[in-house]
This record gives sequence, C-alpha cells and structure tokens, in this order.
Amino acid sequence: MKADKVVPVQKNEKHTVKIEDLTHEGFGVARIKGYSLFIENALPGEQVEVKIHKTGKSFGYAKVMNRLNSSEDRVVIQDENYTRVGITPLQHMRYPAQLDFKKQQVINSLQRIAKLPDVPVYDTIGMANPSGYRNKAQIPVRKIDDKLTTGFFRKNSHEVIPMENFYIQDPKIDEAIIAVRDIMRVYGVKPYNENENIGNLRHIIVRRGYYTGEIMIVLVTRTAKLFPTSKIIPDILEAIPEVVSIVQNVNPKHTNVILGEDSIVLYGEDKFKDTLLGNTFEISHRSFYQVNPLQTEKLYQTVLDFAELTGEETVIDAYSGIGTITLTLAKNAKHVYGIEVIEPAVENAKANAELNNIDNVTFEAGAAEEVMVAWAEEGRTADLLVVDPPRKGLEKEFTDAVIAMKPTKMIYVSCNPATLSRDLALLTEGGYTVKKVQPVDLFPQTTHVESVTLLTRN
Repeated sequence: MKADKVVPVQKNEKHTVKIEDLTHEGFGVARIKGYSLFIENALPGEQVEVKIHKTGKSFGYAKVMNRLNSSEDRVVIQDENYTRVGITPLQHMRYPAQLDFKKQQVINSLQRIAKLPDVPVYDTIGMANPSGYRNKAQIPVRKIDDKLTTGFFRKNSHEVIPMENFYIQDPKIDEAIIAVRDIMRVYGVKPYNENENIGNLRHIIVRRGYYTGEIMIVLVTRTAKLFPTSKIIPDILEAIPEVVSIVQNVNPKHTNVILGEDSIVLYGEDKFKDTLLGNTFEISHRSFYQVNPLQTEKLYQTVLDFAELTGEETVIDAYSGIGTITLTLAKNAKHVYGIEVIEPAVENAKANAELNNIDNVTFEAGAAEEVMVAWAEEGRTADLLVVDPPRKGLEKEFTDAVIAMKPTKMIYVSCNPATLSRDLALLTEGGYTVKKVQPVDLFPQTTHVESVTLLTRN
C-alpha cells in the first residue's frame, strides 16, 4: 500500500520563498521541496516571506507578510479593496505584463490540452486606458452601520465591503449608483437582509451605452412593493438626466441568482440603445451585451478580418444573442443565420436587424447543439460558422454536428482558454486545422482573456 505523501509545510508556518510562475488565476507560484504554494499579489522573480494559511495534499496557499524585492512588472495598486473583493486581481501588475500573461494562458492551454504547440498565438490586443471600461454594474445593497449601503462582496463571502469608486467601471455608472443609493436612503427603502430573507432592495444594476450615453437603472427587489415609487422615479430622473429606462426586477427567492423572473417597467421601456461598428442595438435589462464596448469592437473586427467575406458566403452564427456578431457579419455576407436559445434575445435580434435595415439575416430560437444537429441531418452547410459559446464551451453534440456539416471555415470566439482547447482538440480530430489565435483583452486588471481562433477544413 502506497504511503500518503508528506506535506512539507504546516498551517501558520512562515517561510521565505521565490516566486517562479503564475497560475491562470494570477497567483504567484513558489515551491518548497516540490510542494506548490499559491500566493496572492506575488510576481515571478520576487522573494517573499509568507505565512501558510491553507494546505492540501498537492498544494497549499500562503499570504505575503514581507516582500524582499519587487518585480519590474509590479505597480502601486489603486486600492486594497479591489483585491479584497476580487474585481481586479491583476491590479498589482504592469499592464503590458498583464497582456503577456493572458497570451501565455492561451499558449499554455493549447499546448497542454489541445496538444497544439505550433499554432501562432498573436500578442494580446489591449487598451490605451485599461480602466473605467465596464458598461454594466450589478451592485449589492445591504445595511451597514444602520444605513442602506452599496459596495461589493468580499471574495468567497457574502460580506459587503462599502465602495463608491469601482475603478474598472464607467465613472458615470459609479456616479449613478451613488445617486440612486442616496435617493433610497432619503425615502427609507429597506435594504435586503440575506440571512433572514427580509428587507427589499437587493441590487442596483446600472447599464450605460458607451456611444449613446443612455442609462438604464434596474432595481432588484424582494417584493413588488417599492414605496414611494411616485417620488423615487422623478428624483432619479432629476439626479441622472441620461436615464431612459427604469425597471424593477422582482426576486423573492433566497438565492445567489441576481435577477428574478418578474419585472415591472417603471419609466420608459425595457431597453436602451448603444452602437457597435456602426450598428445600433436595443438592449433589455436581461440581454447579454459585452461589457467593454471599445474592446468588443476590436474583437468583432478581428472576427471580420479572419472571415475575409466577399459577399457571396452563407454564414451561421451560433449563440447569436441579440444579434451583435450576426449583424456585423451580415454587411459582408450573402446571408447569415443566427441561433439563440433565449427567446427574448431572438426577438431583440430581429428588432435590431430591422432597426439597422439589415434583411439578409434569419434568426432561429433553440439550443445551438439541437439546431445544428437538425440542420446537419437536413444536409445544410455553410461557408463560415462562427461560435461564441458560454464559458463551458461547445456541447459534444454541437461539435459532432459541425464535423458532419463540414463548414469550410470556422471562427471560435472564446472566453475560456481551457474549454476552447478541449473543443479544438475534437475539431482537429474531425478534420479541421487551427490556423491562428488572436487574444483580446476585454477585462483589463482581471485574469479573464477573450480570444478569436480561425479554423479551416482540411
């Protein structure tokens, strides 16, 4: 019988270690007798004194107590609270180093998971100003020091840390949150108590069109009652003149899920507008819309560049949402078919096509894997298939349908290098060649990386 491996460190011990690498979550990696320690706010090349705070059989976690030297990639952090709540886990890293880190995450996944070490991975496309970019905020509301307070949850907890400046959010959104918070205080609106599932105002959500400046306010409440609405709404409109929509979303459940099933439009309509690459989009309070508009345009432009459309192609856009990629492609294609599982998003997409006078698109409601299987069985094909799946990547049925349908070219937009690499391994087995990958930084100061991958049929 094999003896258990002896862990060479114990909780609360102090050690001096050298950081050798970074994990995909941005933790520094040090090793003691071959045992890996993951250390927050530590960069390769740094020698640090650490205290062990958690151990497992294969690895442990430690906290920096004293930094003996600093990496040339280290910068002064903006605010410790940003690290405490986890919204900017890379804020201690110089921005060019963040871009290199993200490129390396893609390379590592391609090598380790897809076994594709020779695929060209280009330098990550970054931002001139990697802050203030988020066009959407979902801010929890709780009672702190006997006052209705907004902030963000401490990492791995439900404790709200009061915050007014979120650094990576559009400053106009930060201002709007404070304005709404103060109005709620004036009228004695009860903040939500998660432990007892009492109180009313759970979250304040603010969405803003980058190009239009239009603002939507979503008040997530536990009950449909919001008193005095007749005074709250005019006060919000006076404080934030850019508001075009105020929606009350009702979520009575004792759950971590933010939005409930029911909603009430309190002002305007359940939509605001923004533009991307010349197209205008109407966005509802539930609609998925990329949170970094400047980088989204670079992402979609990369899709267009990789597609090299001539105007004669039939294109399928799986996971089409409200039609952002579909309508971007349509201007250069013969016809684009969008597939989307969320029916209200399909209705949004159809309305957005009409809004932009684009008539060479067809939207189908249904799960992408089911629709693709049916289309493959019907003998349909396409010159180009574009996929932009959620973090979990493609379903096996979808990949099988792609291999059966045999589109000439495929573009995979991914927000998760690991599931991307898993899917690329299956697609290469099925007759595709991965030509190139372009990472794009949609989420500066975080560990997330978006990428665009081009595949061609052998």
